[in-house]
Amino acid sequence: MEERDREELFSKRIRAGKRTYFFDVKSTRSNDYYITLTESRRYQKDDGFGYEKHKMFLYKEDFGKFMEGLQEAVDYVKTELLPDVDFTQFDREDEERMEYKPTETKEEDSSFGSDLKWE
Repeated sequence: MEERDREELFSKRIRAGKRTYFFDVKSTRSNDYYITLTESRRYQKDDGFGYEKHKMFLYKEDFGKFMEGLQEAVDYVKTELLPDVDFTQFDREDEERMEYKPTETKEEDSSFGSDLKWE
């Protein structure tokens, strides 16, 4: 059975400029669980827009190691490489962008085979 046939139990979408990240929890036939992380990037093409997608699978036995590695990498950038950057400014920018919530296009929804909508 292919991955796209697995039951999706939870989905979280994060918009970030031209990129959108999806965190999807899915189940296997044997009722085990895993997460797919998908980055989707919108690009201009001749007849409109297209989406370039990159997908990663994260299995339960790697959750802790993944989170630890991600946190270490983020902390390194924040403290060693960019100590003078106020990262909370990006949170404020995200909140301001979310104040205006346009309706999504059906093309974007169908590119993922999902019924995700703005909340």
